[in-house]
Amino acid sequence: MARPGGPDARPRLTPRTRRAQTGLTSWNAQRPRARGCQACRVTDPDETTAIDPELRADVRRVSTLLGESLVRQGGQRLLDLVEDVRVQIKQARTQAEPDAAEHARAALKQLDLADATALVRAFASYFQLANTAEQVHRVRAIEASDAEEGWLEAAVRDIVAEGGPALLADTLAATDLRPVFTAHPTEASRRSVLLKLRDIADELASPTAEGSAARRRQDVRLAETIDLLWQTDELRLASPTPVDEARNALFYLDAIVTDALPAVLTDLNALCAEHGVDVSATAAPIRLGSWIGGDRDGNPFVTPAVTREVLQLQHEHAITHALAVVADLITALSVSARLAPVSEELAESLAADLERLPNLDARLLAINAEEPYRLKLSCVRAKLANTRQRNRVGAPHEAGLDYADATELLDELQLVADSLEVHHGALAAHGRVRTAMQALAASGLHLATLDVREHSDAHHEAVGALLDRLGVLDRPYADLTREERRAALSAELASRRPLAGRRSPLTGHERQTFDVFTAIAEAQSRYGREVIETYIVSMTHGVDDILAAAILAREAGLVDLHGGADGTGAHADLGMVALLETIEELRHCAELVDGLLSDPSFRRLVELRGNRLEVMLGYSDSNKQAGVLTSQWEIHQAQRKLRDVTRRHGVKLRLFHGRGGSVGRGGGPTYDAIMAQPGGVLDGTIKFTEQGEVISDKYSLPALARDNLALSLAAVLSATALHQHPRQPAEDLARWDAVLQVASDAAYDAYSRLVSDPDLPAYFVASTPVDQLGALHIGSRPSKRPDSGSGIEGLRAIPWVFGWTQSRQIIPGWFGVGSGLKAAREAGHEADLAQMLQQWNFFATVASNVSMTLAKTDLDVASHYVDSLVPEDLRHVFDVIRAEYELTLAELARLTGEDHLLDTQPRLQRTLAVRDQYLDPISYLQVELLRRVRALDAAGEAIPDELQRALLVTVNGVAAGLRNTG
Repeated sequence: MARPGGPDARPRLTPRTRRAQTGLTSWNAQRPRARGCQACRVTDPDETTAIDPELRADVRRVSTLLGESLVRQGGQRLLDLVEDVRVQIKQARTQAEPDAAEHARAALKQLDLADATALVRAFASYFQLANTAEQVHRVRAIEASDAEEGWLEAAVRDIVAEGGPALLADTLAATDLRPVFTAHPTEASRRSVLLKLRDIADELASPTAEGSAARRRQDVRLAETIDLLWQTDELRLASPTPVDEARNALFYLDAIVTDALPAVLTDLNALCAEHGVDVSATAAPIRLGSWIGGDRDGNPFVTPAVTREVLQLQHEHAITHALAVVADLITALSVSARLAPVSEELAESLAADLERLPNLDARLLAINAEEPYRLKLSCVRAKLANTRQRNRVGAPHEAGLDYADATELLDELQLVADSLEVHHGALAAHGRVRTAMQALAASGLHLATLDVREHSDAHHEAVGALLDRLGVLDRPYADLTREERRAALSAELASRRPLAGRRSPLTGHERQTFDVFTAIAEAQSRYGREVIETYIVSMTHGVDDILAAAILAREAGLVDLHGGADGTGAHADLGMVALLETIEELRHCAELVDGLLSDPSFRRLVELRGNRLEVMLGYSDSNKQAGVLTSQWEIHQAQRKLRDVTRRHGVKLRLFHGRGGSVGRGGGPTYDAIMAQPGGVLDGTIKFTEQGEVISDKYSLPALARDNLALSLAAVLSATALHQHPRQPAEDLARWDAVLQVASDAAYDAYSRLVSDPDLPAYFVASTPVDQLGALHIGSRPSKRPDSGSGIEGLRAIPWVFGWTQSRQIIPGWFGVGSGLKAAREAGHEADLAQMLQQWNFFATVASNVSMTLAKTDLDVASHYVDSLVPEDLRHVFDVIRAEYELTLAELARLTGEDHLLDTQPRLQRTLAVRDQYLDPISYLQVELLRRVRALDAAGEAIPDELQRALLVTVNGVAAGLRNTG
């Protein structure tokens, strides 16, 4: 590889070139190049979408309609203003003249608040409509590829080729894929806005001929929706409650269980049948999860009462879904007893139902008298209605009248399927009945399994209060060392002595912590054990942190390690999950898990949980602490360590990946993330969080939801069956590990110098709009941890990424990478780095994600924030950021050899330039409005509502343009 400055040196990689390479679209649009390729890389979505004539036509269409709407809403003057500003920014961008950019900024400064707000809203509306058009284009691409080999087809083909149908059957039996929806506040758009954008997507997705009457009618509907979108306030008046957040999630969960999940399962059944593999009707290879209403860490608004309310809300939706599924079966299974008999088991079950359910509609009994399947399913429908009513009033379960859990429901549907199977109805049994059963097995009577999370300190406070009350320790619990706590808690967990029982004497915060466990026990009794399966202990530092939570679970009746005198009755209805968030804990994860599994009582708990241990990996905080390269490398190594230590103890491992939407919080294409895991880590079971704007981007349209589920399932199947061992020779992997360690150490050093700079907190607040996050009301959780102080340490990862993203610096996604690559290269590993990029999925994925973040970074725009808002004595921080940015661009250019993509893709250049024409003025106006707000605040004057509103509208606009908030 040529050295810089040599006769064949490559031109320097510029920011514009990087944007050309990866585009400004969301990472969720990225797709593997070749379906079924086990080592495939992710290609840029703009390689296939941004230059497509259909997409350009759609963007032009909605942009034209938006212009017409602006005239209707604000007059020709508003449209002229938008066009004038856009042209100025275009000239500044294309001519690269600082004076032109300054002229544009000066003109924007002169705008009054009303014009500034309208201007930003217009540009933000463009992004919303363009993003929606891109989603529709992705749907078209999916539909156009239906005739080709898809994700699941390729995965099934490769698995059968490797190990035959037996390997496919074993892999399916082990598969448990669980996307977990969270309410982490990174979705800036209101649901009212998202609904209108989906209406626009539905219209664009319905093809009409240009100039036709159908097209004219469609344009009228689009124009109407765009007008309503303009008149819809994009800002929330108040922060959502956790129950509000649960309702928002149900908008997506309902659609997934109704459409996407059955469609994917139907495809999977058909593919497996081609190879003679029968997928169990009660198998649930995909299940949905949620944190909403259960995530208590730092959120005082998630109380036990809220958890109960959210679970009841989910139950109502699950029953509604189940009733719809059963209604469809009733319509379809019009089998007459005169033409086809039923099994004896079904006949006996139906007779028992009719006896126990005397209030069935007499008319229904009469018209379906000779249609036993319809009669049986009508009884099932009645029991579902009774189940809903029972849980509304909190009454106990009555056998034969309602369902205690989803297992009873599925057992009855299995009777229907078995009867059809033996009486010439095998196609229906293996078709619609099987699909219905699989969908209900996945959603159960709870829709999504709720995880509960709490900070480790809360459990120690509660357990300490219980132990101190009994006086069983030689000094107060709080005075014990961590090792002394571990010994005391281990002995306590092994004993049969209750500390309090369900009538706990605790008060205050300790009582509320304990009440969460009693609420979990009540929920399992009411809805079934699947409703809550795991309890996550955040900020886990030692074995004692997990044992403390286990003891509280025991006191609530969720865990009994001993059972009766003969050992029967022992159970562990709740799993304890360590959340490893810091670099230190990631590095010592093996010692932690070894300590847990070496404790006889905890090992017994794991045994009662099916010999499976779940561990959660935190991406956001480790990134905030150490930078993107070190965070990703330490998490990768932690996965290997956890794989090895659980194998030594004979325990199966399930990893829960706490990934955010942005790269700075662990985001990136799901397929690549799964395929980049170390060999042998994935054995069919995996959980990962879906957060904020990622949810709407991946699941707002049915076709996108189906494709994302299929893609994720294909990756899990392939990684489980075909990636139990490293793809590379051991000697290569050992050498690459050493190279990456060199890079990680240097990256960590560079990042540490930045975040340890005493001026960084003041610089961060001054150069970004992070102080406006709370006013956006995008989540119920406070942006700082309780009692965390005023520094960056106490700031959560979401506002950390939010601020850097809004100001276009985005350092959480790339800072330190350049220093790391340079150190490895100068240590003589340039050839190794090139080989790693081509042959190591993990390194290639990290490089791809960093490149995408650099594409969204714009330090020319960021410098305007700095020059306008940051005091002179703090600007040296930006000098450090710029130097690392230039170094990272140069090192990635040297590594990838991708320099002139803009020159070879002029249409892509045009697309990105158009986006900049709308994004830059929003940023410039944000700077000006921030300056005005801060000047008033410094003078002790009140901030006018219209000024605050205008500033917040710019935040939404930048989020729409970059398609990332935090």
